[in-house]
Amino acid sequence: MPDDVLVKGGRVVDASGERVADVLVRDGVVIEVEAQLEPASPAARVLDAAGCVVAPGLVDLHAHLREPGDEDAETIVTGARAAALGGFTAVVAMPNTTPPLDDPAVVASVLAIGRASACDVVASGCITKGRRGEELAPMHELHQLGVRIFTDDGDCVADADVMRRALEYARSLPGAVVAQHAEDPALAQGGSMHEGAWSSRLGIQGRPAAAEAIIVARDIQLAELTGGRVHFLHLSAAPSVELVRAAKRRGLPVTAESMPHHFTLTDAECASFDPVFKVHPPLRTADDVAAIKAGLADGTIDAIATDHAPHVPQAKEQPFEQAPPGMLGLETTLALTLTELVEPGVLSLADALARLSWSPAGIAGLADHGGPIASGRPANLCVIDPALQWEVDRARLASRSRNTPYHGRKLTGRVRHTILRGEPVVVDGVAQR
Repeated sequence: MPDDVLVKGGRVVDASGERVADVLVRDGVVIEVEAQLEPASPAARVLDAAGCVVAPGLVDLHAHLREPGDEDAETIVTGARAAALGGFTAVVAMPNTTPPLDDPAVVASVLAIGRASACDVVASGCITKGRRGEELAPMHELHQLGVRIFTDDGDCVADADVMRRALEYARSLPGAVVAQHAEDPALAQGGSMHEGAWSSRLGIQGRPAAAEAIIVARDIQLAELTGGRVHFLHLSAAPSVELVRAAKRRGLPVTAESMPHHFTLTDAECASFDPVFKVHPPLRTADDVAAIKAGLADGTIDAIATDHAPHVPQAKEQPFEQAPPGMLGLETTLALTLTELVEPGVLSLADALARLSWSPAGIAGLADHGGPIASGRPANLCVIDPALQWEVDRARLASRSRNTPYHGRKLTGRVRHTILRGEPVVVDGVAQR
């Protein structure tokens, strides 16, 4: 890697504002952000950013990288490569692996692989041992390794007392956040799609929006009781958005994320009986989609995450009700955000980047990511061509799996370059490692 990388001719957009400037990077750090910079030496690598947006690298709070235990679907290396192609310089790996991320040795191994990948992979840790919802995991030991987000994602912590103790304990761990998969298992159990008109028409058992809202309401009360920080994963339902909105008005330590599939797709997609549209929490109604968009627009929902959930083809080729839930997301999230939110004027470009970069970085405590593009800052950057039109082709995605619901969909906006700690890991849309 040459000492100098010069990102030339772009429009820099970060939390401090917007300006036309070149960005000079040396030894992993931003050295200068000024118009009309020139390479300091013939060895410098110049990345063309003409017509592009230069932004802090995107940060994903919610990705399933499947390693350890399900490497046929994804590995940390392949997931990180897909993330880099999607503009992400950091992703938080969810702990529902085999074995789960409740053991310091397992977490340390994930972190070690992640450090050598095309994107910073930050491990989350389980809230409870084995994600069984009964006994707290060794949160202190995991925190010492750098874990800041604790979650049993894939399963809800259904026992209110266990969740209370997790929030109380997390208060003693600087920067710790307890992240909840908010679906009451007693109500959601056995359901494969949203409970509503379409589930009745199709004869598929549903998962009601109330299953989500009940847990959101309960955990907001527990956050108020304990003072612990609670983050709601993959919000999908209008009542949940309103609960979080009210909690924020009261100043409670509550944050939330949503996913592109929850602002681009509805439960009507399930009429195809194609398991690629099966996800938990499920695709919901057009009214819920509108509520998610409104929540992103007014800041009720802090972050757009991917919920990247790869599955091998044979798993998703089962009948709808037997197939596992989940969709790919790392390579399409940015473009879906630009196409479905920025182009129609739901979000400004700066607000979209806030939801994708600096806001999630703040939630996860990732000080080296999402920050302003300024002298002395770590050079974790992405360069986005906001006008490039392309068509999603599942066969050309970097993930080991192919379960994208957007195959054949035309999108606008794509990553041109991604820079991780000063190294170009994606150049002109091609992964470099």
